Amino acid sequence: MQGSFKYIFWIFCSSIIFSCRENTTDNGKKVFNINLDQGLTSIDPAFARNQNAIWMTNQIFNGLVQVNDSLQTIPCIAKSWQISEDAQTYTFNLRSDVYFHDDPIFKNGKGRKVTARDFAYSFYRLIDPKVASSGGWIFSDKVKDEHSFIAINDSTFQIKLVKPFPPFMSLLTTQYCSVVPKEVVEHYGKDFRSHPVGTGPFRFKYWKEGEILVLLKNDHYFEQDDKGVHLPYLDAVKATFITDKQSGFMSFLKKDLDFYYNVDGSYRDDILTKSGKMSAKYKGKFSLTKSPYLCTEYVGILVDTNLAIVKNSPLKIKKIRQAINYAIDRDKLIKYLRNGIGIAATSGFVPKGMPGFDSTKVHGYTYDQKKAAHLLTEAGFPEGKGLPEITLNTTTTYKDLIEFIQGELTAVGIKVKIDVSPSSSLRELMAKNHVNFFRGSWLADYADGENFLSMFYSKNKVPNGPNYFAFYNKEFDRLFEQSYYEADNEKRFELYRKMDQMVMDFSPVVPLFYDQSVVMLQNNISGYAYNPLSLMILKRIKKG
Repeated sequence: MQGSFKYIFWIFCSSIIFSCRENTTDNGKKVFNINLDQGLTSIDPAFARNQNAIWMTNQIFNGLVQVNDSLQTIPCIAKSWQISEDAQTYTFNLRSDVYFHDDPIFKNGKGRKVTARDFAYSFYRLIDPKVASSGGWIFSDKVKDEHSFIAINDSTFQIKLVKPFPPFMSLLTTQYCSVVPKEVVEHYGKDFRSHPVGTGPFRFKYWKEGEILVLLKNDHYFEQDDKGVHLPYLDAVKATFITDKQSGFMSFLKKDLDFYYNVDGSYRDDILTKSGKMSAKYKGKFSLTKSPYLCTEYVGILVDTNLAIVKNSPLKIKKIRQAINYAIDRDKLIKYLRNGIGIAATSGFVPKGMPGFDSTKVHGYTYDQKKAAHLLTEAGFPEGKGLPEITLNTTTTYKDLIEFIQGELTAVGIKVKIDVSPSSSLRELMAKNHVNFFRGSWLADYADGENFLSMFYSKNKVPNGPNYFAFYNKEFDRLFEQSYYEADNEKRFELYRKMDQMVMDFSPVVPLFYDQSVVMLQNNISGYAYNPLSLMILKRIKKG
């Protein structure tokens, strides 16, 4: 932008940004105000690797399919699809009324119609080594090469897999799989990260990194509500980047923000009682909703006895690992350390909220000190006598949680030393199987239990895979591979539950709690979509 145009543009943005502290702007525009305290590194869907990037790309871009609040895969740009009998060929029939946002790169500056060629380009871009997308894993082991993405004609797109992968449709709902226009991406190059052009309900307007982001309503958006009214209802979305959580929350209390996400430890007691209810001082002032979030917080245990550090550790004994699982009062942990945010992980590693989750069919560990003591005795260490001290590795952020676990284990005779490392250092140690006992969490990339169980699959060993536990079990691997060929969801979920139970019985992991998201909204906001992926969907938001 040059000279006066840049000045005029900034004045325009300012009129939206600074006049929207009330319900409407001076000219009646409805602006949804949020704060992204973790910053934003890119708005290119090929790099949508963290929550803020996922949230923002989801407003600007669309894919073939999307998820509803129940995590079912539903149409988006693809109005229908067919899957071949061998489950290796997926054919998508595209809508004919989807257009990219206007941009000077297009002819006459008008966004053109999306075609199957755009999807072939967008998907290959994820595995193109020149792009180095963080989403390369989406397709890297599932397709042969760029010729696996086929534009049969403008409205018919096909993907050929090298082997079946039943969660594939769920995988396609990720923001990595958004469609982008080749000519625009190639024109802006690396700057596409800050000049995104998609098809979504909101179009990019302005981003001053670390300060402000403005998205405006896409007046040509293709989706409608049940009454035939075009989405979105909002006129704009404004994001600020206040990094201090306390300051961000104060902005929410002053109604400068319409939305606030999660409750930080520094002011958790102010907002929530220990049982997880909104404190009396805030009742009626705004809404607070807790809902399942597909994330399992856990303590991992290295179990491969071929590793020297396992051979010399008492954690190689299954009964000790099981005793650890019984010794922790998860409900107490959630109540006193998290003010009721979270659900005790007593039904396996796959979290509550995931399709196929059934607490009656996977039996994990409840708090039982007597069982823990009995197992220690059976392992040859009555009341922990003769049991060597165990080191538990964590990061500063989770020190209070780990100290709680240390106290619980000490109570049954298991002596624990805590080793605190920077996050990057601990991740590196985990990725090399160099730590015996460590705190971790696993957050769903897509809504299928396979995503969690893949952590225990032998072929996903570190450093290239997430099997931080060095858990290698032939029967587990057989069931895992069998699940790839099971197209019936319920039958596949049954295989998942069998695998989850095997993991629980062998105990290479101590699931602590299934996380919950906490969303706070001003009372004049309606239509916010709550889903276990905690995916921000703003196209149906109404601001009164």
